[in-house]
Amino acid sequence: MEGTQSGTCCEAMMTIAPEVDPTKTEHGENFPVASLLIAPRLRPHVLNFYRFARAADDIADHPTLSESSKFERLDALEQTLLGTSDSAKAALPLRRVLAERGLAPTHPLDLLTAFRADVTKRRYANWDELMHYCRYSAMPVGRFVLDLHGEDRSTWAYSDPLCSALQVINHLQDCAKDYCELDRVYLPLDILAAHGTNVAALLDPRASPALLASLHEIAGKSAALMPAASKLPLAVRDARLGLETGAIVRLAHRLIGILIVRDPLSEPVHLTKVGAALQAARGVAATLVARLAGQATILRDASEE
Repeated sequence: MEGTQSGTCCEAMMTIAPEVDPTKTEHGENFPVASLLIAPRLRPHVLNFYRFARAADDIADHPTLSESSKFERLDALEQTLLGTSDSAKAALPLRRVLAERGLAPTHPLDLLTAFRADVTKRRYANWDELMHYCRYSAMPVGRFVLDLHGEDRSTWAYSDPLCSALQVINHLQDCAKDYCELDRVYLPLDILAAHGTNVAALLDPRASPALLASLHEIAGKSAALMPAASKLPLAVRDARLGLETGAIVRLAHRLIGILIVRDPLSEPVHLTKVGAALQAARGVAATLVARLAGQATILRDASEE
């Protein structure tokens, strides 16, 4: 959009409607979002949650909206979700899902906490602060899906680190873009400082040795989340959800492996569609074998009692 006049017109239109145009769909994500592995009766519910989150994310990241306008639109999403307004259309389907399934609005409300933070918070001091952000920006996604499937809350112990790892993977992949376009840096500042660099290094076309060491250390911290995360596919009762999470775990392992050795400023750190499909298929196959082996063990033990 060029020129002051166009920007003014756009702002006026945004004042009328609480939503903004979506920047991408579930098909543009790094990881499966309600793939065909999910039970057909539940896929629409997962997609409604995703579209609610996508709407909030697009508001928080909008390049021309003022901070006050962003907060107004995020408030509209919350009010519609809670039934005190119908102004935010992106929240209506999720509101119906929560009512139909008897679920509390806790998880989508937690997401809004993260997106409100995104409006004004642009730096993270350390890893703990980043994980606190992931508590609201990433963990609610997995928790919602688990609750939707009626899984035990104990599975959150595996879902939370997986969702946090996925979030950090995205931060590393988009670190230069986030800084250049949003002046937002999710890389812990103390890690950058320990390697003798700072956020300005993200403007370079190629990562300096100091920045690269920082990025690889952060990728290594993500890898440390994966042992717990890898237990999720076998911990859930729903077999289809187990296969879905198995695919996601495999993709996360592969992407972390790439980020530990590559430079996201100058080298490809995303999988191609074919590469992603291959990794997902391997994850599904490995999970299926492991779940079947577990069932065989249970049946054998039962027959020996």
